[in-house]
Amino acid sequence: MTVIHAKTALLPEGWAQDVTVRLEAGRITSVQPGAAAEGQRVDCLLPAMVNLHSHAFQRAMAGLTEYRSAGQDSFWTWRTLMYRFLDRLTPEDVQAIAAMVMLEMAEAGYAAVAEFHYLHHAPGGQTYDDLAEMSGRIAAAAAETGLGLTHLPVLYERGGCDGRALTAGQLRFGNDPDRFARLWQGAAAALRGLPEDTVLGVAPHSLRAASPLGLRLASGLCPRTPVHIHVAEQVAEVAEVQAATGLRPVEWLLKNVELGPRWCLIHATQMEPFETEGMARAGAVAGLCPITESNLGDGIFDSMRFRAAGGVFGVGSDSNVRISLSEELRTLEYSQRLAGKGRAMLADAGRSTGRVLYEEAAKGGAVAGGRASGAIAPGLWADLLALDCSGPDMAFAAGDTLLDTFLFAGDDRMVAEVWSAGRHIVTGGRHAGREAIRARYRGAMARLRGAL
Repeated sequence: MTVIHAKTALLPEGWAQDVTVRLEAGRITSVQPGAAAEGQRVDCLLPAMVNLHSHAFQRAMAGLTEYRSAGQDSFWTWRTLMYRFLDRLTPEDVQAIAAMVMLEMAEAGYAAVAEFHYLHHAPGGQTYDDLAEMSGRIAAAAAETGLGLTHLPVLYERGGCDGRALTAGQLRFGNDPDRFARLWQGAAAALRGLPEDTVLGVAPHSLRAASPLGLRLASGLCPRTPVHIHVAEQVAEVAEVQAATGLRPVEWLLKNVELGPRWCLIHATQMEPFETEGMARAGAVAGLCPITESNLGDGIFDSMRFRAAGGVFGVGSDSNVRISLSEELRTLEYSQRLAGKGRAMLADAGRSTGRVLYEEAAKGGAVAGGRASGAIAPGLWADLLALDCSGPDMAFAAGDTLLDTFLFAGDDRMVAEVWSAGRHIVTGGRHAGREAIRARYRGAMARLRGAL
């Protein structure tokens, strides 16, 4: 049994003082406010959240695309560069990059990641001897880092709604539904050695890349675990889907699939009000990636309308150009301030901005990850984050002001300890495997960037 004693902790019913939390077999067994100090002492204990959307391999591109090409740069010019880059990635590279990503996520305060995994094959589309080789590499990175994993193999069938063939870098993603089903089973086998909190879901890439039949078959592979899909990220994407189907992307999903809490719609930055409200009422999680959405110029998610309709959201790091839990949540709020020309946009009558952002993203991320976590309560996985409150900004903060200070005046250097399903993966702000993982990543980057 592990025992943690927090000077202050955010519980489902609110802030509490002198809280003792007991963990056993990866789960929280008891939570006792007003208790005498015992076990490991921490300043402020929070539920640690799931990073609900990641493409691990894209971390190696960070800093390589921030220049202007001929004409106006956009998501689509970035995507072309991404395809060129991934042609150089070996399975060993992918494992080294994924371990680095998971290390950085842990040190940023995340306890788990939902990996939207679509890099399946060798350059040119040749399959590996093990069809799920690349899923095995993601599993190996999770095993090394201890970060919780929701693995989401991606179905990518076509180059667009017109059914055109895959080209260039897309060939490494491609599968027809039958081969994808075999790959998904291979991924299940690759995950078997991971801890009990591991989850296998599925991800039809988008309405452009997955056919309606493929989408139904893919989602049917995992009837009780998460289904994630990119949707309505770009104006051109919306126009293509609308031209092909007569419906906007989220509108099509509302009419053609049983949207509910196991569905996570990633980005959804290009929606009409009726889609935003319909998505909220359906219970689908909004998978928001504010840093990447800012980096790629995607647009701003209508969080105000979505929350007013009862919507659930979480955050993810997507392209991993910057992995920072505090900055992800801060950017989300700032986007709403810029759109609405106001302040404290996501605060409510009883909670500050920081608390709303943190509590709701923790709960939404847990739903999106198919993970029994998101709060400090008995029976849930022990996904926990301890903040260091010894600095001058945090020393005199209390209650909601702790979260406001962390998110708006602080950064991830305030992250002191992280537990993932009871695994103590960050101590004193550092992951135990930091040096070895960083060294392998550095070696992979030396080869990759030297080849560009």
